[in-house]
Amino acid sequence: MAAAAAAAASGAVESIVVVHNVAKRHNVGTLARSATAFGVAEVVVVGRRDVSAFGSHGSTSHLRFRHFTSLATACAYLKDERGCDICGVEITDDAMPVTAHPFRRSTAFLFGNEGTGLSQKECEVCDFFVYIPQYGGGTASLNVTVAASIVLHHFAVWAGFPERGREGNKFVVADKPQGQSRGLYCSDSIEDVIEERKTRRENACDIFEENGSSLTQESNGLDTMFTD
Repeated sequence: MAAAAAAAASGAVESIVVVHNVAKRHNVGTLARSATAFGVAEVVVVGRRDVSAFGSHGSTSHLRFRHFTSLATACAYLKDERGCDICGVEITDDAMPVTAHPFRRSTAFLFGNEGTGLSQKECEVCDFFVYIPQYGGGTASLNVTVAASIVLHHFAVWAGFPERGREGNKFVVADKPQGQSRGLYCSDSIEDVIEERKTRRENACDIFEENGSSLTQESNGLDTMFTD
């Protein structure tokens, strides 16, 4: 615990949220609000790009977003560039209770589809799993945004993230980063965009509309990541 706290203080330990093909677009906005509350460094969106900032209450301005067209490229980034373990939040046979804080270093948390949970493909990229113990018999699972809040809080406690200051009955909100705009929420390369367009053509379906036109444009599509 002490080592984790020291690493967190130096910025060496981070948490990242991975959202892969969410079923409900507005959940990303509420996930962003929880992510900012618990010190998440970045939100990685994989697959569909037309997510909504609804429910974020402005918190998306305080987060870095990154988009990947495939889970494989996202995992390569998380492993090779960010040095993260990938933790699946799912009830599996070998899942550990999140209350046990089974973390070792910077961790990317993978939250699955709201209806079906993590797929077999998603489970295969995870290094370990955590679940949230339940004590009442009225429901089989939690909403993904509620689950994320609980898990991210436990990681922040384990890592020893410094608590935010309070003013009255609210926590102090940081100033909006200078120059922050929608275009900074993710950072696709041109190669990523080309690959995404290729995937859309092969699947004969559109992930998002580009400026209301089907014309090919040299645009990274950043402004279309969020819809109101």
